[in-house]
Parts: sequence; C-alpha cells; structure tokens
Amino acid sequence: MLGVDGPELTAAKRLLDAAKSQGFTFQRIAPGPDGPLLGVRETVEYRDTCYLAGFGEGCSATRARKYSLVVPGGLPVTERVSGNALTVLHTVVSEWAT
Repeated sequence: MLGVDGPELTAAKRLLDAAKSQGFTFQRIAPGPDGPLLGVRETVEYRDTCYLAGFGEGCSATRARKYSLVVPGGLPVTERVSGNALTVLHTVVSEWAT
C-alpha cells in the first residue's frame, strides 16, 4: 500500500527522533528527499557521528573520545558500528548514551 510506513520505517523514524532528543543534529548531505543524512553529537567526552544512507547496509557511526591536547590525525575512534539504519540508530541511541 502506497503512502503507508512499514514497521522498519516507523521504527527508524522513532530512533531518529530519539537520537535528535539526545543531542544529535542531522543534515541532508546530498540533494533530494531521500539523500543521505549526517548526524553529529558533541559532548564533553565524545564526538559522535552518524551516517545514514537509507535502509541498506551503507550506514555507519563512529564515537571518538575528545582530548584536551591536539591529536595528530584527528580524534581516535573508540567505537564504530556499521550496518543498516536500524542497527546504527539503535546503537547510538541505546549504547552510546551521553
């Protein structure tokens, strides 16, 4: 049925809303309503990034610990997840709490 969200899409939308309520800001990084999203959350200890490219296995997120010193090559990634949108969003919302 057209125009009706399936259970996966409904769950992803809820997880996306939860991620936003936990401090992630998302922006579309390619044109179009279905372009990929990049989300970033800055906390005192971490910089979390989340890349959502639809429901396929092309989604990922990283968690990098912040340091008071300048780290050559950027912040070291302490955790990483990749997979579909539900897996990635569930991880950043439930396991990477602020």
